[in-house]
Amino acid sequence: MQYMLLIYGDEQAWNKLSPEEINQTMQAYHRFTNELVAAGAMRGGSELAPVATATTVRVRQGKTMTTDGPFAETRELLGGYYLIEAANLDEAIEWAAKIPSALFGSIEIRPQVDNPPPAKA
Repeated sequence: MQYMLLIYGDEQAWNKLSPEEINQTMQAYHRFTNELVAAGAMRGGSELAPVATATTVRVRQGKTMTTDGPFAETRELLGGYYLIEAANLDEAIEWAAKIPSALFGSIEIRPQVDNPPPAKA
């Protein structure tokens, strides 16, 4: 089963880290990613650009509205994700606990829904 591991953290706290602390954290991410790849569990993933680059889209009464920034005021913001293959939730939790940001942020685990493609008419 595939699971999305959503990485949340405090962007302002990240911006206050020293270059050495950022380098150490990024090296930890590279080690984690390499471990996922070596285990054959990696399906995808990416760091996301800062929240200031976000655009939120809503459609109300047939009109598309856009807003700069995230959809909600929150301290922890989505900073990246991994899409992994895991046998079950317990295995996904084990992987999520190894993500470096789990030490100072939070990791949300969401199972992918396996929807069959629509039947051809």
